[in-house]
Amino acid sequence: MGIDNFAALVGNTPLLPLQRFADRQNLKAKLFAKIEYLNPAGSIKDRTAWGIVRDAEERGLLKPGQLIVDLTSGNTGIGLAAIAAARGYRSKFYLRNTISEDKIRLLQQYGAEVVLIDNAVFLQAGAIHRIIERVRRENPDAYYTNQRGNPANPRVHFETTGPEIWRATQGEVDIFVAAVGTGGTISGTGRFLKEQKSDVEVVVVEPGAASLPSVENPYPDSIEGVHKVTEVEADYLPDNFDPRVVDEVIVTETAQARRFAQMLAQEEGILAGTSSGAVLYAASELGRRPENAGKTIVAVIADSGERYLSPPKLGPGAEQAPAPDQAAA
Repeated sequence: MGIDNFAALVGNTPLLPLQRFADRQNLKAKLFAKIEYLNPAGSIKDRTAWGIVRDAEERGLLKPGQLIVDLTSGNTGIGLAAIAAARGYRSKFYLRNTISEDKIRLLQQYGAEVVLIDNAVFLQAGAIHRIIERVRRENPDAYYTNQRGNPANPRVHFETTGPEIWRATQGEVDIFVAAVGTGGTISGTGRFLKEQKSDVEVVVVEPGAASLPSVENPYPDSIEGVHKVTEVEADYLPDNFDPRVVDEVIVTETAQARRFAQMLAQEEGILAGTSSGAVLYAASELGRRPENAGKTIVAVIADSGERYLSPPKLGPGAEQAPAPDQAAA
């Protein structure tokens, strides 16, 4: 198959200085945002989707009209659903039942079938492997994209996201900040930047205890697409996450993430998602440190806040979380 319109629009997103935001936060460093919601289906995961589908096509693993399937927190599924529609494939995705209604509607708009899984199931021992086995078992003739373990995921960030940041900063990037979902962005981009400049710091933001599901509270107000990477059983870490590229992990809670996303909207006119708010919180913490004065920090704005305007979904009997604008106030 030749390159289609979707693939032609992936990547080459702008890198914008957040001067007003940085001034309000009294940052000593220079802060830049990589605006990834300008990809064609609205998030950085469009790169992942394009990389995975391109790789599968080149290796002859996808046939015309075949079903594409995976377990996703939304954005990779949306990217895959869009590129599937553009290339004549069908798509089906399994999601936690706490995923925002906005993301579910987007998936369905692209023609994808959506299967929701109770969030409490993910707390059981070995849950991820059992769920993936279910996905494969229920779709024996489908192409399972395996975003958590497919090497095409970090490879596309090594080939595109990293070089774009390097060129845009003219090699002056000092700190790269992102969250971990599948591990592709942080691993691929971080590896590329470190190969160009060995002292580039790669920093991950992860959710704090109050933002994570537990047996006592399986339905917290969580940060979609932001996963914990420290003190986690190996089975719960995606294969694509390479901890060797990570220099530091910064913890934040959902309320802080929402607040920083709202500040970005109101101070820079950039409507970012909750995960981007978490990344901005971490970038701001780094930017205030005296040792980082004058350094260049690049933060990933993974998707748009338009995907999180509906009130967060909590489980049966759980106290309803405030709407996003109230939580950020």
